[in-house]
Amino acid sequence: MSLDRELDQTILGFADIQAELNICKAKDALKEIVTNLDLTPEEKVGLDSEISGLESMLEKLEKASVYIAVFGMVGRGKSSLLNALLGEKLFETGPIHGVTKTTKVRQWQLGRDNSTHIESLFTNSLTSDKLSQVELIDTPGIDEVDGKTRELMARQVAKQADLLLFAVAGDITQVEYEALSSLRDAGKPILLVFNKIDQYPEADRLAIYNKIRDERVRELLSPDEIVMAAASPLVAKAVQRSDGSLKVEMVRGKPQVEDLKLKILEILDREGKSLVALNSMLYADDVNEQLVRRKMEIRSQSADGVIWKGVMTKAMAIALNPVTVLDLISGAIIDVAMILTLSKLYGIEMSQSGAVDLLQKIAISMGGITASELIANLGLSSVKGLLGLATPVTAGLSLAPYLSVAVTQAAVGGLSSYGIGQITKTYLANGASWGEESPKAVVNNILVSLDENSIMSRIKDELINKLKIKDFSQNQQQ
Repeated sequence: MSLDRELDQTILGFADIQAELNICKAKDALKEIVTNLDLTPEEKVGLDSEISGLESMLEKLEKASVYIAVFGMVGRGKSSLLNALLGEKLFETGPIHGVTKTTKVRQWQLGRDNSTHIESLFTNSLTSDKLSQVELIDTPGIDEVDGKTRELMARQVAKQADLLLFAVAGDITQVEYEALSSLRDAGKPILLVFNKIDQYPEADRLAIYNKIRDERVRELLSPDEIVMAAASPLVAKAVQRSDGSLKVEMVRGKPQVEDLKLKILEILDREGKSLVALNSMLYADDVNEQLVRRKMEIRSQSADGVIWKGVMTKAMAIALNPVTVLDLISGAIIDVAMILTLSKLYGIEMSQSGAVDLLQKIAISMGGITASELIANLGLSSVKGLLGLATPVTAGLSLAPYLSVAVTQAAVGGLSSYGIGQITKTYLANGASWGEESPKAVVNNILVSLDENSIMSRIKDELINKLKIKDFSQNQQQ
């Protein structure tokens, strides 16, 4: 064995080891994602396909299966190409455009009978690398009726596929170029298949091929990524009539897909495992991002409900309690309870002392806002207490002013809780962290975004309804 050949085999051996490591790393990472989804039944609603996709990707990695999907416009012979690769008619074809209505999958048993010289060259290598299982995926035409829905379906397939075939049957149209550009953005290997070459004289066929290669897709694909084929060629055959004379009939001949098959097997032999690992992780990362976003949206909605409940509980406690010190103590207790409830919602363990510490940090970061609230509460509580004591003496005349002060004080306290709740929500949604900014910066950003007048008005309106205060607005005006 020559030194060069020995070196080549050593390099290939290291490449195989690295590919195997890539598969193992991808499996471990995907298992962790699937195991730690941590979704409630409510959060899973509408995400069945995404969750199922993650599980199917894990199964794909376990089997080291390669997914090859074919795309193209109606009538470009996509199903015929796949049948030619399979060596049997498993995908439906027909003279009517748009035979393929949904995505269909069939397994390509490489080297099952060593039916071609090309397959026999690669079978042992692919089998040793456990990539003998290849799934072929047929898709509807990109220009069919209800194209938007089918295009979305095609994009979903492209996300899961490891290798894309794009079939054309002549010079590329604008629609085909746009679709090919979109698929190119998926970052997957693509082979452009110029199919139905049997329909063109050799000179025309080469002219179209050169035009596609040198002009149409020059910015998208290299010449090595373009191949010609005739998946279901028509050939002239002499047929004898009953009277002994001969006539010419056009019949289906042997598929001419050896070049395409060679390209596919070269890619699988060279980088099949790495493609499976990389594409599985790209898909998993994309789906996981959707799941996390969905989880955060639902938890944010639930958190807003918890916060508003805490706001109104604190507002009610302040409005109904005439004792100043108890106002402050009860408000702090309610804020701590709200923080603990939010921590459970976001799945973050927090003790009561931890909630108190967080409340203190938020209060300090809120600075002058909590100081002004404290002054307002002390002042309003004193006035509210005097008016409450005077109610029996004044035969109820001081009740309206009392309620006015109580509702205003409650709105101020409720606004404080709303701010504390939103700050806590942001902190917990960020994994119990302030992120790259300081607590002060995070607090300021949230407080600036709050519409204080709107929130206080909402608190007052809901509080008036809860307390069943009649003609409150008229009493305020008087």
